[in-house]
Amino acid sequence: MSNYFLGIDVSKGYADFVIVDQKREVAEPTFQLDDTFQGHQQLYQVLSRFIEERSGARLYAGIESTGGYENNWLAALGRFQASLPVQVARVNPMQVRSHAEAEGSRTITDGVSARYIATFLLAHPNKVRYQREDALSELRDQWTFIEQLKKQRTALFNQLESLLYRAHPELMRYLSGKTPAWLLKLLTRYPTAERLGRARPRTVAKIPYVSDARAEALVERASTSAASAAGEVTEELVRELARQLLHFDGLIGKHEERLARALDLPQDVELLKSFGAIGDYSAVGLLLEIQTVERFSSAKKMAAFFGVHPVYKQSGDGVGAMRMSKKGSSRMRQLLFMITLTAIQDHPIIQPLYERLVEEEGKAKMVALGACMHKTLRIIYGILKHQTPFDAEIDRRNRARARGQSTGAHEEKKRRYQRYDVSAPVSDRTRKRRRLQRDSQGAVDTMCGISPPTAAYLEQPPVETNGSQKQRCST
Repeated sequence: MSNYFLGIDVSKGYADFVIVDQKREVAEPTFQLDDTFQGHQQLYQVLSRFIEERSGARLYAGIESTGGYENNWLAALGRFQASLPVQVARVNPMQVRSHAEAEGSRTITDGVSARYIATFLLAHPNKVRYQREDALSELRDQWTFIEQLKKQRTALFNQLESLLYRAHPELMRYLSGKTPAWLLKLLTRYPTAERLGRARPRTVAKIPYVSDARAEALVERASTSAASAAGEVTEELVRELARQLLHFDGLIGKHEERLARALDLPQDVELLKSFGAIGDYSAVGLLLEIQTVERFSSAKKMAAFFGVHPVYKQSGDGVGAMRMSKKGSSRMRQLLFMITLTAIQDHPIIQPLYERLVEEEGKAKMVALGACMHKTLRIIYGILKHQTPFDAEIDRRNRARARGQSTGAHEEKKRRYQRYDVSAPVSDRTRKRRRLQRDSQGAVDTMCGISPPTAAYLEQPPVETNGSQKQRCST
């Protein structure tokens, strides 16, 4: 494994970078990037390419302390650690300066300073203290542990469901969704319908959340059950599975609560929770899947990476339709599905979108939900990219501006030689479309502070053109 050393000389608004190898020879010449999202994203691409070209390489990065200007770069490199073998340290500028003087430096520029920072990491490893490998390492371990518990619980639940169909079919109605705790406690005492049918309703009602009326109904149904399994082995299996599920539910709840109480949750968790339908557990899961938002140059690329973008699929009989890609991490889509399922209830952006797709456009509910998942991911990208809490008004302005750019600007370019003419023998559909485009563009311009177009927009006479197709402009 080869080690390389990245020196970063930070200035206000930008930084200079250089990478040297263990022989102090320059492996990546000096380059300069701005302290912006695009600059951080470009740095990720450069480092990713550098490491990919040198299989097994590890990078040790040093940033000179400059009174706070280095914090953005430090945070960005910390996020890179989730997907790149990079360690980062903040170094003392006095020590770097002494190192440069010992090297006999004469000319000092930003690029030269970056190289001295890199060689300082190599020459004085005992004076460099690297940050922990991954700011999310502990959260990742805990989140992965909870996910494994949930998988094991699902396997146990499937076994219980199969047994319950034969031993207690009347209770199958309560297995939809999350299994209530009272049902599992009931099964630990009365694992078969035969057992429950002989019980007293008053005794059954002592189980928490089992009312007298429910206890009487359960006993009555059990006494006339169509169950086909009632042996000792079945009783023991049902009883043990119910106990195990109760144990797993308690364990999962304890670790989810512990994760939510973690004192070192990243700031991005609070930003994601501002969306409204995202809790601590979901926020941590999203961060672990995304790793660092700088990996993606646009929300469209993030959607494609996680497989929530639409693609055209055609079956063998020639029937084609738009479907969700479903490429990439299925865990990310599961998180987005649950978040969006909550968001369609009362979220200011997602709920109206879902209702419009279902009621006005006649989309199937699952199709509309998939479109809302795509929208949710785009909002998450914007929150993480700009490091700002969710604001519904910002989203509305962005959509209005996008409509103006996608319709008005395109139509303006296409109709640059002639404005729309109301006397043109177009169809009613085309005339209506032109009027809607005019009105929507006027609304966008008004929102952006531009004077809306007048009615003459559709009433100007045809433009006379000569051989050079010069437009006659009316003032």
